[in-house]
Amino acid sequence: MDLSIFIALLAATVVAGTPILFAAIGELLTERSGILNLGVEGMMLVGAVLGFIFTINTGNHWYGFAAALVGGGMMGAIHAFITITLRGNQVVSGLALTIFGSGVSGFMGKAYQGVPIVDPFKHAPVPLLKDIPVLGPVLFRHDVLVYLSIVLVILMWYVLYRTSWGLSIRSAGENPAAADAVGINVARVRYICTIMGGVLAGLGGAYLSLAYAPSWQEDMTAGRGWIAVALVIFALWNPLRGLVGAYLFGGVEAMTFRMQAAGIKISPFFLSMLPYILTILVLTIVTIRLRQEAGAPAALGVPYDREER
Repeated sequence: MDLSIFIALLAATVVAGTPILFAAIGELLTERSGILNLGVEGMMLVGAVLGFIFTINTGNHWYGFAAALVGGGMMGAIHAFITITLRGNQVVSGLALTIFGSGVSGFMGKAYQGVPIVDPFKHAPVPLLKDIPVLGPVLFRHDVLVYLSIVLVILMWYVLYRTSWGLSIRSAGENPAAADAVGINVARVRYICTIMGGVLAGLGGAYLSLAYAPSWQEDMTAGRGWIAVALVIFALWNPLRGLVGAYLFGGVEAMTFRMQAAGIKISPFFLSMLPYILTILVLTIVTIRLRQEAGAPAALGVPYDREER
């Protein structure tokens, strides 16, 4: 493969992996606190449609991203209220939010199907770094949100493993009763993490509709929210591994587009299946690995009632 083609593929991999990365690190934060959120797909769709609608009507991408953050955060707050305050079933709540997000985004976005964004979200190459051979075009010639996603991964790793707040989050997910006994407000920690998870999922959806594929199409996330949930398991709840995993999935997606553009005689339906085939393989391999290595937070998916401890 020609070097320029390989570099272009790697650069496309980073962009394709970014919406999944935002959603995955949000889900990772939520699960680390002990709350399972299967509503990521719906949250991404709400973020995508709100981001697009506000951008079209204001002409400002940042208003669109802000609206997506609020929409995703509201969805996260609903999930938090049901699962933490009401101690409802976390799986049912998440699935309901996915269905709700799909329906409400389709309804809100119906009038915006096929409407173009006049001013596309611009790239912001990093001075000096953009000229580094190979690495420059791959990592430093993208838009601001690509850089933000990488910074967030590093920041989340630092917070989780190097700060007292991170210890509180991990304690709430591992042993909420013990965390409560030492004065940690488990409900507050879980509320914050669940809402922030929704915020990041909404941002991932907005990146999809405003930067990656600037348009609005119903159900345009096409399962990326579910891939983000699987990616958390693949990463063994570690943000740095999540970065690698997001780019792995992004690479598969970017490769399918390149293969179609190159006219390679492979069924487009098979190419569309590749990211999801990879998801199944990853889940199978990681499930086997989890038998030998500590992985999921011990209290993940288990409602906590301080009166029962």
